[in-house]
Amino acid sequence: MLKRTFDLLLAIVAAGFLLVPLLLVAVCVRLTSPGPIVYWSDRVGRYNRIFRMPKFRTMRIDTPAVATHLLGDPGQYLTPVGSFLRKTSLDELPQLWSILKGDMSFVGPRPALFNQHDLIALRTERQVDGIVPGLTGWAQINGRDELPIPDKVALDAYYVQHRSFLLDLHILYLTFFKVLKRDGVTH
Repeated sequence: MLKRTFDLLLAIVAAGFLLVPLLLVAVCVRLTSPGPIVYWSDRVGRYNRIFRMPKFRTMRIDTPAVATHLLGDPGQYLTPVGSFLRKTSLDELPQLWSILKGDMSFVGPRPALFNQHDLIALRTERQVDGIVPGLTGWAQINGRDELPIPDKVALDAYYVQHRSFLLDLHILYLTFFKVLKRDGVTH
């Protein structure tokens, strides 16, 4: 209950504070590539339920719907502002909507793509699927895109076993600095 209340209050405050950056990013995406401003991807939420998660679109509209690391050359699919949006994590801002809806939390395991069957299976086996996914999480501050899936799931399982409000605040604090330094971002 405390976590959900915190998520709602922080999402409302953040949305108000980030309104101008949200609008500026939306204009940049619209002006630099054809297609929608927001990309809605099917993601795996709590108890492996599929939900639609918004992100500012960073890839061309002809990009295959697979995890970035599975693309032969992901850079060839990036829009003119895509790399910048990913490195600064500005592409994640529309996920405030998912937090307001309750599909996501600020802190939890990052929601898997619907077709990341290996990740989903390992998370289910380790009972990570029982919590709401997050905008950031223990795995994100300990490696982000650079982690092999088994290592990511081990970190997610650690979070499940040790989660607390103080740990969430610690993760949010560390995330702020990771984003500023662009740690663990490959594309």
